[in-house]
Amino acid sequence: MANQLDELSGDIREEGLETNVIAKRIPATVGVGSTIFEILLWVCGIIPGVIFLIMKVKAKNYLQQLEQKLQHNASQIDNYLEQRVVVLQNCARLLDKAIDLDKSTFESIARYRSGAGDEARNAVSGQIDDLSRSINIAVENYPDLKAHNEIADAMKQNMYLQREITAARELYNDTVNAWNRAIFSWPTKQIVAARNGYTTRLPFIASKEIKEKANDVFF
Repeated sequence: MANQLDELSGDIREEGLETNVIAKRIPATVGVGSTIFEILLWVCGIIPGVIFLIMKVKAKNYLQQLEQKLQHNASQIDNYLEQRVVVLQNCARLLDKAIDLDKSTFESIARYRSGAGDEARNAVSGQIDDLSRSINIAVENYPDLKAHNEIADAMKQNMYLQREITAARELYNDTVNAWNRAIFSWPTKQIVAARNGYTTRLPFIASKEIKEKANDVFF
């Protein structure tokens, strides 16, 4: 049988392809077939029914534990975001007399607290990136400031925290992927997910500004 996908002679997009994360939550659902399946297990005897019941309990426990892991991963992102806010606040104070920062953006991220939802976390992250770029541009416009040890240290901390945030997002996305696959794993996990009203989770979504910036020419 020939390969269904042939990278040598198949259709290609010479213009490239820009991909985006679809911000849509899909609920886990089951049909009548799942109910019939469960009934048949009990009809076949108590033992098959009890075994499947135990499997559903284990599936529910697994999903609950995975949900806690999602919370933990999200909390790690929040912690790094808050640390980055503190670093940028300190840097902003050092630069305050030399440059004019975006006060509305600065005040918005200064009010950030842990526990934000998926969408709010992405929005705040974008605002923090905006402030970081503003500070970077300001430092570039004032070459003398680069020699300021405290500013240089703050910018190094900012870069370090950004790398940590990226790593934390990878962990979060991995857990989101595990959750999204699990709730559609039939029969036990999907049945449990459907009856508990579970939906897919949204992975980290880069802002429009960041994606446009990634396409810029830097050299």
